[in-house]
Amino acid sequence: MSVEVRTVPADLPEVDVLLDAYLDEREATFPSAQGAYSRKRTPAAEFTPPNGVFAVAYDGGVAVGCGGLRRIADDPDATTTDVRFEVKHVFVTPAGRGKGVATALMDALEREGAALGATSIVLDTNDSLVAAGTMYRSRGYERVAPFNDNPNATTWFRKPVSR
Repeated sequence: MSVEVRTVPADLPEVDVLLDAYLDEREATFPSAQGAYSRKRTPAAEFTPPNGVFAVAYDGGVAVGCGGLRRIADDPDATTTDVRFEVKHVFVTPAGRGKGVATALMDALEREGAALGATSIVLDTNDSLVAAGTMYRSRGYERVAPFNDNPNATTWFRKPVSR
């Protein structure tokens, strides 16, 4: 695989292109039975260390995928302090699909989360994104109660992280 994942500032032009494509695709494929897609982009500042990172996957120098990680509030229901980071906007372009790009992005985000002090990584997704849900479960993410009010989400996941 010639894919290289780099952490980058979340306000780079290629990030804008990837996130616009992500939001366009989600809006176009969002299940109509769930209502209208809420087109919301996380501010780039939330993906700045030590409170987060943003990663872009490049294949032959071309940006083919992205994903971010941001610090959110500790889990108030945890019996011990649970330092949570949330995965946001994982997207792979059609040209990058089937090449392990999403796996490489998640590897990088989980590694960065551990380096930033996370004890767990959380994310939300929509059940219509079957491949994404399958990937998350295969990586050890388990379903949890909703931890945010994302109107686009139908499922919430958590994975413990070793520092």
